[in-house]
Amino acid sequence: MERDTHPAGVARRRRRARAGAAAVSGCALVLAAGTPAVAHGSPGGHQDRQYVALGDSYTSGPVIPRQVDANCARSDHNYPSLVAASGEGTVLTDVSCAGATTEQMWKPQGTNGPQLDALNRNTDLVTVQIGGNDVGFGSIIATCAQLAATDLTGNPCQTHYNASGYDELALAVLKTAPKITQVLWAVHHRAPHARVVVVGYPDLLPDDGIGCFPSVPFAAKDFPYLRDTEKRLNLMLRVTAALNHAEYVDTYGPTRGHDMCKSPADRWIEPLQPASPAAPAHPNAKGEAAMAQAVLDRLDRGYGH
Repeated sequence: MERDTHPAGVARRRRRARAGAAAVSGCALVLAAGTPAVAHGSPGGHQDRQYVALGDSYTSGPVIPRQVDANCARSDHNYPSLVAASGEGTVLTDVSCAGATTEQMWKPQGTNGPQLDALNRNTDLVTVQIGGNDVGFGSIIATCAQLAATDLTGNPCQTHYNASGYDELALAVLKTAPKITQVLWAVHHRAPHARVVVVGYPDLLPDDGIGCFPSVPFAAKDFPYLRDTEKRLNLMLRVTAALNHAEYVDTYGPTRGHDMCKSPADRWIEPLQPASPAAPAHPNAKGEAAMAQAVLDRLDRGYGH
């Protein structure tokens, strides 16, 4: 049918459009006043909190029973699972994966797709624990353990990483900062309404710097050096979170005194030869529970507190 372009016809169409819009608006108001809001998939009218966990092996919980994803060494008793279980109506999508770096936020890892793909506009909460593998946790531990035999009372590992005239591990932390920034930008872009929480790493080595060779096979003066390297990483994560509209969860403080040098009954981080079900130099079930509590405490305080 030919469209009426006469000015009078145009005016009539505009009046009809306004009348139709008013009618729709009136119906919407009636429905809003007389019908309780019911969220998708939510019994009793309460909206489910959509929670996505991104991260590496400190998030996934390798070896901790029960393992639910062999490719990513993911446990159903890792801290995201415990956080989700503590809150009624929380729906967890856990895509954390052992060995992940910041690259795995955008790239597949075995059967695990890009971790950022788990996010969408309906995501309410995101926890991110990443960066340890970018700095090189695994290779650092192997290198320092190997060098310890050359000078058990000295600091051969620190000497090795400073041979070029600067601290290579401090530089690695600095180089990781812009990668964390990119991750947080991508999280905000894909989940614009989500509360975003960066989770730090727990206390791996004695906070007093006193070692425990051979249980943890590092030279005596390398213990404080490696402790300070982890603290530097956590400080970078804290600052980067603050600069990119994210919150930070300190898991180092709550796990202090439960490092891998402590007795099996007291430690929450297993040494290189674990006595409890956990990966070497990783949290055991108690460590994951402690990190979960730290996250919950942060969430309970509310954003910005």
